[in-house]
Amino acid sequence: MGRLLTRDEIRGLVQRHGGEVIGHRHMEIERRCYQHGSVTTFAHSIRVACLSVWLADRLHLWRRVDLPSLIRAALLHDYFLYDWHDDDNGTHRLHGFTHGRAALVNAQRDFRLNRVERNSILHHMFPLTPVPPRYIEGYLVCMADKISATRETLSMSRFNKPELPR
Repeated sequence: MGRLLTRDEIRGLVQRHGGEVIGHRHMEIERRCYQHGSVTTFAHSIRVACLSVWLADRLHLWRRVDLPSLIRAALLHDYFLYDWHDDDNGTHRLHGFTHGRAALVNAQRDFRLNRVERNSILHHMFPLTPVPPRYIEGYLVCMADKISATRETLSMSRFNKPELPR
């Protein structure tokens, strides 16, 4: 059994394989929108990417996981590019069911995605949406998203949200 990755090593992998996504101009939108509690969509996406890599490492899945696809899918899983908390005449009412497809449409517009990335983004809300991911990377993103969202939503810091720039 090999040595486990450190937090800094995981962050380095996310930066190396996700740099194109992290540096894209539309990530500014994610920096200006809250996702869960007091965590922005951008910070949530970074957390999900890091946790996805951590899970793959701790579960010893390196022979089965395409690391760049895992990281890119995790960074893009919530690439819907709007603030779902805004009323917007009810169009965000079904956000939990629809944002996977919106994220995929936006991600395909801005990046070249492979089948693992596309499937992982589209199906990351399983079991809220009925179709599960097809690939192990999608399950890792799905699990990391649920863990992160729960932690962020239940965090006491949710009561101290600073105003974000618009």
